[in-house]
Amino acid sequence: MAPLKDRLRDELTTSMKARNELRSSTLRMVLTAITNAEVAGKQARVLTDEDVMGVLASESRKRREAAIAFEDAGRTELATKERAEAAIIGEFLPLPLTDEEIAQLVTTTIAELGVAGQGMRAMGRVMGTITPQVRGRADGGVVSTEVRRQLG
Repeated sequence: MAPLKDRLRDELTTSMKARNELRSSTLRMVLTAITNAEVAGKQARVLTDEDVMGVLASESRKRREAAIAFEDAGRTELATKERAEAAIIGEFLPLPLTDEEIAQLVTTTIAELGVAGQGMRAMGRVMGTITPQVRGRADGGVVSTEVRRQLG
């Protein structure tokens, strides 16, 4: 079993003992999402830490998007809850990359691949190289926007 999944279970036990309802329910939800990912597909499998990180990033993104939707609908109490859940999930994710770090990574990757003059035709190659490096640390849309800006 992945050490990160073990850590999540330990944190769940600790939060249950401390009677922290928000943290307990959030960790239960995350562990359920991990279990669902393990049994999805034709054959059950055990997730690696990288796979668990992907599930955590996905769940965190869902919470952020839901918070924005609730805020737009005037449901601030639900938006606050979603943001709190995202913060709890974020404790288990690596620190996100800053915009400057993303820009530097894109610049470096374009230079390494030697695709500076190719324009948007090089988008797939650049994204294919960068995506594994930023998984769980940066939103794909932000990275894609920066790649477009630098290639365009």
